[in-house]
Amino acid sequence: MPKPLRMSRCTWIAAWVVVCVAGIAATAALNAFPVPDPEPEKPVSAECAEYIADIEAQLAKAEREGNDDGVLAFSRSRVGADDCHDALLDHFSGDR
Repeated sequence: MPKPLRMSRCTWIAAWVVVCVAGIAATAALNAFPVPDPEPEKPVSAECAEYIADIEAQLAKAEREGNDDGVLAFSRSRVGADDCHDALLDHFSGDR
């Protein structure tokens, strides 16, 4: 069985210094780039806002009744109505 290589204490210290300096340099480089601004919220039409409020009321009613299955909602409730798909996704995306 081959003998392991012996390294002096100075070699170990030098290796750790190189690793630490590389980590500090990488951190500084990552912190140098600014974080992009979040996208502003899109305006929601009055019809979609009313529809979202109705869905929230249905969710609250279902929760009060002990039904945690949720509520089925369609993004377009009737022919010719606004398509509220994006507004629904933006509003309820944290509930998944």
